[in-house]
Amino acid sequence: MLSSITAIVPILCVTAAGIAAMLAEAFREPGERMPIAGLGLVGLTGAAVSAALLWGRHLAGFGVVVADTFGLFVVMTLAVIGAMTMLLSPRLVERDDLPGGEYYALTLFALAGMMLMAMATDLLVIFLALEVMSLAVYVLSALKRNSEASVEGAFKYFILGGFSSAFFLYGIAFVYGLTRTTDLERVGQALASQSAEHPVLALVALGLLLVGFGFKVSAVPFHMWTPDAYEGAPTIVSGFMSTGVKAAAFAALVRVMATSFHPLQAAWYPVIWGLAAVTMVLGTVVGVAQQNLKRMLAYSSIAHAGYMLVGLAATAANDVGRGAILFYLLAYGVTNLAAFAVIGLLATRERANDDLSSMAGLSNRHPALAAVFSVLLLSLGGIPPTAGFVGKWYIFSAAVRSGDYLLAIIGVLTSVVSIFFYLRVIVMMYMADPVDLPRSPAPSRAAAFTLAAAVVVTFYLGILPTPVLDLAARSIESLF
Repeated sequence: MLSSITAIVPILCVTAAGIAAMLAEAFREPGERMPIAGLGLVGLTGAAVSAALLWGRHLAGFGVVVADTFGLFVVMTLAVIGAMTMLLSPRLVERDDLPGGEYYALTLFALAGMMLMAMATDLLVIFLALEVMSLAVYVLSALKRNSEASVEGAFKYFILGGFSSAFFLYGIAFVYGLTRTTDLERVGQALASQSAEHPVLALVALGLLLVGFGFKVSAVPFHMWTPDAYEGAPTIVSGFMSTGVKAAAFAALVRVMATSFHPLQAAWYPVIWGLAAVTMVLGTVVGVAQQNLKRMLAYSSIAHAGYMLVGLAATAANDVGRGAILFYLLAYGVTNLAAFAVIGLLATRERANDDLSSMAGLSNRHPALAAVFSVLLLSLGGIPPTAGFVGKWYIFSAAVRSGDYLLAIIGVLTSVVSIFFYLRVIVMMYMADPVDLPRSPAPSRAAAFTLAAAVVVTFYLGILPTPVLDLAARSIESLF
């Protein structure tokens, strides 16, 4: 029992912080300012520290959770994303009149669900964690209750999310019907011996599960909700959705494919290959046409999901793709969340300032934010010496080593095309004539520190990536 409880300490820390945030809001006097974000930071720090202390111990929790190096690496990545969200949120929550207690509590509960997804070793527990995360994010995306765009985007997200959950649950039912278990390792053993007897049912189960995962990672053709949900949601929530949800979903997807469906690798490899190709192409091509920055980053997020699927397709052949996926999750998470935060900080109560024309002359109005945004956009575009360049380099290198030359070529070409819509924003900030817009207030010290730290991490991972890459590669070895 003690070993089982110890294995879930990171999740307990975040859950306790979420409960504390709810209680703080309940006892807060009207108009009283309470540092609820600080409670979240305490819980996330506890999660990160406990994950570090659990490193290498490989503890099992209640037979359905495991604190292995793979799950703990993702937990620490989610702790970083959560801490950044907590530090960037206070000014934005206050400006947009969001209910603070609900916002922080839901964010922490979503993070707890994400961490459970990364550590779960049972399909039913993955589903429950998926729903804990999803229900919290559905509400977060609709917190701007007086905004029609927010409510519409959240409604689309909720409806399509319900369909994807149904597909996922049907997939679990098929898996159980075939193997009489939902434990990932036992499912893999059963499929290795029985898949030849029931090949159609095994493929149907695999397909249903991939539909559920594809929705959460915004892979084409399950991406329809992404642009509207990202555009309508509060900007910091959009950043949190595009990073935390994607990291948790990819962690669960990699664990399921590597553990349960490894015997069916020949069947799922071409599916992942095709999903990766169309996701990269559509995310890039449609992103070029966007004038709204949040929609542009939404399609950018879709394209980045395609890059990570390239790494998943390459995991079967070499270790490079395995480590590259975890490295990419960390690099993309820090960069994309900070990019959304910059857009949020540029907004005012009167105007969102989230379209391309609003960026004109930003270097004159907010030179520091323009510089930070430029670095983040260059990293998303894969320009050296940034984290995005190293992440893409290793992803595409893994594809080449596994013999996926065409997939690597598609990835490189779409990455080159994507540079256009990132550079377009930088050109507007530095070369276009300034526009007369209401000046947004200066970022808080916490937000300024977080953005500065994101820039430092972006350059560090781009210049000295080896320690983190080695750690990521060692972390994912526990699955293979």
